[in-house]
Amino acid sequence: MTTTTNIAAVTGAVGSSHIRLEGRDKVTGAARYAGEVPFAELAHGWLVLSTVARGRIRSVEDSPVLAMPGVLAVLHHGNAPRVDTDYVGMLGRPNPVLGIFQHDRVPFVGWPVALVVAETSEQAREAAEALVVRYDEEPHDVAFSSGRSDAYTPENTPMVQAETEKGDIEAQLGASAVVVDEEYTTPEEHHNAMEPHAATARWDGGRLDVVDSNQGSTWVAGELASLFSLDPASVRVRAEHVGGGFGSKGLSPHQVAAVMATTVLHRPVRVVLTRRQMFSLVGYRSPTAQRIRLGADADGRLRAFDHQAQSLTSTVHEFIESSAVMGRVMYDADAHHTLHRLVRLDVPTPTWMRAPGEAPGSFALESALDELAEKCGMDPIELRTRNEPETGPVSGLPFSSRNVLACFEEGARRFGWADRDPRPGLRREGRWLLGTGTAAATYPSGVGPSTAAVTAEPDGTFTVRINATDIGTGARTAIASIASDALEVDRDRIRLHIADSDLGPAMIAGGSTGTRSWAWAVTLAAAELRERLALGGSIPPEGITARSNTAEAIEALAQQERHSFGAHFAEVAVDVTTGEVRARRLLGIYAAGTIVNPLTARSQFIGGMTWGLSMALHEEAIRDQASGGLVGADLAGYHFAAHADVPLIEADWVDDPVPDDPVGIKGIGEIGIVGVAAAIANAVWHATGVRHRDLPIRPDRVLRAADEARRRAEEEARSRSEEEVRSA
Repeated sequence: MTTTTNIAAVTGAVGSSHIRLEGRDKVTGAARYAGEVPFAELAHGWLVLSTVARGRIRSVEDSPVLAMPGVLAVLHHGNAPRVDTDYVGMLGRPNPVLGIFQHDRVPFVGWPVALVVAETSEQAREAAEALVVRYDEEPHDVAFSSGRSDAYTPENTPMVQAETEKGDIEAQLGASAVVVDEEYTTPEEHHNAMEPHAATARWDGGRLDVVDSNQGSTWVAGELASLFSLDPASVRVRAEHVGGGFGSKGLSPHQVAAVMATTVLHRPVRVVLTRRQMFSLVGYRSPTAQRIRLGADADGRLRAFDHQAQSLTSTVHEFIESSAVMGRVMYDADAHHTLHRLVRLDVPTPTWMRAPGEAPGSFALESALDELAEKCGMDPIELRTRNEPETGPVSGLPFSSRNVLACFEEGARRFGWADRDPRPGLRREGRWLLGTGTAAATYPSGVGPSTAAVTAEPDGTFTVRINATDIGTGARTAIASIASDALEVDRDRIRLHIADSDLGPAMIAGGSTGTRSWAWAVTLAAAELRERLALGGSIPPEGITARSNTAEAIEALAQQERHSFGAHFAEVAVDVTTGEVRARRLLGIYAAGTIVNPLTARSQFIGGMTWGLSMALHEEAIRDQASGGLVGADLAGYHFAAHADVPLIEADWVDDPVPDDPVGIKGIGEIGIVGVAAAIANAVWHATGVRHRDLPIRPDRVLRAADEARRRAEEEARSRSEEEVRSA
């Protein structure tokens, strides 16, 4: 039996800052992404998307297009290869949008209706824009709101438990001295990774070879094998460099289209999505409407906790934006209830997007906690301290480690929280009102089964092979440090091969599970190799290889609540004339286990916090009710934080040892965004005295809310005056 090395206890490469192994290649342009790898006889595909929100395809008039220069084929529901979507993949049943060109139904604007393939990308685009598709249009419904009577409670899935409940909520609310009962909303938000989605497919020696931009080659290879009824061993997927994913880069219609086209044409075919196409084909964050009811004693101790979240899904596939899950970990109460409900609309299916569930859920929950603190006359940090649970509020399981209060303590010290006057609307610099706010953060620290191989080479180097994917997080660099310490050799003796499904199954780069899962597999393989090398003897020309598979080893971890935690602090300035909100400084302090590479970890935290800033003040996709499509579905019309919007942002962490853990690592990719929007919203309240429960906090909303507050104040003053006159 092999033993594992607890890399958290090793002082060496892990815990030291290292620049990215591939950094020079990226900044010099030597790193090639999925849309840049050259192939002989490469053809180019261009997707044609529906222009109606609901109906049927009456005709695809492809004859004129086929006569255009360079056009090789037009694939549509009348001639495309058949695929099978009746299977259960790595993450459940596939989205039916992957079954492109299989029927004449159109369930939303942007549904793929054809693929034009030509010799050049320019020819393919010109022909695709010339293709005439006629429809029989039907009435559609894309209007999301909290009051819809057709909202329903979905079935539990392996990914999301729809509802949890203990105690009598109504009784505990009735017995509470202080009650908060408010609704919070977040808008539809979209992935906009720097690298657009792209894939090149070809048949090579009887095997399907796909060069892709994805978050898990094991995942994509398995899905393609199932879709096209292929032996999994006959499918290879590679993703050497990926320019961002955030949850969107799994399997999407463009990979399926590329495989269809290469199968028909017997030559490599590349399909790259445009920015506009990404708004309908790769998923997005659903809008949410969340009602939170909190009941507490006068001293702030929670008696009732009720978080009910509603989101949308498509008519063809069910996806739950699990916004109510955060409270299941963060706060306990005598009565505790969480619920998710869905509305089916004629829109594309949402998907995972950085901190799915926790990002929008934390805005509602941490805003409500701030409102409760205000009503109780308590400091927001003291309120959270008073409600710190000993075990999982819903699961009852012990925490592997929980240092959220240490994050608040360190953050408060560095932010200067002790000097804060809790009264709102008092601090002013010219036309700017100033305020500060805080919020908690958490995200699960998951792990998935992975395999790894570590080879001792005759030249004294070590080759690590694992199908990890580096989506810009610095995964390569982290794995090199982990292998270095596990083998007890210098980092320059480590060679890496990653992002190739031929290397064996491994966990995806998502859900803050990647580095933790890969570290475990590499550590196990390295320990096995060290044992074999300790026996002595020379190394043969092919080297000595040890392999690992963590599938069975991870099962015992289900008996603990494993989460990263954090605390966010924000200072904002609000222009009373224009309604503009400026974040002046942000601070995030985290408890995230062993930090493998401080340099790239800090980058991940700050990146998440910047996204949280965008979420609070900028991001909002608007759906046109008449057409069913989005307004401004491109980078020019979709507003997110630019350099001028980003203030002083600091990220750091506290010690967070994880006893009895084989690697001591927790995920950090998602937690940076969780709670940031709430911290900013709470700071806006502190600055202005007006609470904002709808994101984003746009200037028009700030001005309108200020006008409403002023009118209410005038009415209250008038009522008091009239009462005084009557009394006199």
